[in-house]
Amino acid sequence: MSTVEENLMQEEAPIARHLEGFVMEQESTATQSGIKVTNESIYYGSFLAVQDVNVYIRPCAITALIGPSGCGKSTFLRSLNRMHEVIPGARVEGEVLIDGQDIYAPDVDPVSVRSRVGMVFQRPNPFPTMSIADNVLAGMRLNRKKLKRSEAQEIVETSLRGANLWEEVKDRLDRPGSSLSGGQQQRLCIARAIAVKPDVLLMDEPCSALDPISTLAIEDLMMELKSDYTIVIVTHNMQQAARVSQMTGFFNIDGAGKPGHLVEFDETETIFSNPGEKATEDYVSGRFG
Repeated sequence: MSTVEENLMQEEAPIARHLEGFVMEQESTATQSGIKVTNESIYYGSFLAVQDVNVYIRPCAITALIGPSGCGKSTFLRSLNRMHEVIPGARVEGEVLIDGQDIYAPDVDPVSVRSRVGMVFQRPNPFPTMSIADNVLAGMRLNRKKLKRSEAQEIVETSLRGANLWEEVKDRLDRPGSSLSGGQQQRLCIARAIAVKPDVLLMDEPCSALDPISTLAIEDLMMELKSDYTIVIVTHNMQQAARVSQMTGFFNIDGAGKPGHLVEFDETETIFSNPGEKATEDYVSGRFG
């Protein structure tokens, strides 16, 4: 396995639990665009981590996943680009359609799925031995795509501009990615993710390691990117979910060793002001979690 592959696969996947699924009314459009998840259960070996998720995630919007630690948010998120499969024994039952294609169909290559569904992790993880420019191009090279010098330069500039980072780094593209500040490193990771032109961008607590100013910069960037990408974020920050997302899903767990499940999925304003489930109300109001 290459250094790039090892770094891309390094993040750990938390545990999760059961679901009585919720399918949105717009589900009739889900086979044409967005992400439609039907009866999805996620296993690590014999352990059922997330049970029976049914949900439609609409395109060109930000969807936030909230819930207590260990309830299955990140496990579910990583199932959307088959990232959980890097853990031996992990498997999925059910169906996940992205723009109408079942990403778990037998003839679908997980690498091709990950090129369509980018991932940004909790901690900024630029490859420390690579320059800023090479970090941006890492995904392209992992996919073994040969680039002309002019093409590579265009991708680097376009991706860094897309991540609102170009003006800050354009004069030091040959410096290590690790030389940047934490917030800049996270935007570099976003540039790396969008360089391969994915349809979907997954973010697993992308601001948890950042200061408030850097967090605001990432949130502003997400709001800009949603016009071009379907964005799904996991966050423990209720204010962040309320600020940036249009839809919110609340995951919960009934106890240690139980599977995670999706309790409720709705417009963000509804989840935070008038949720349909008491467990959701208790969580967003701070009574537990």
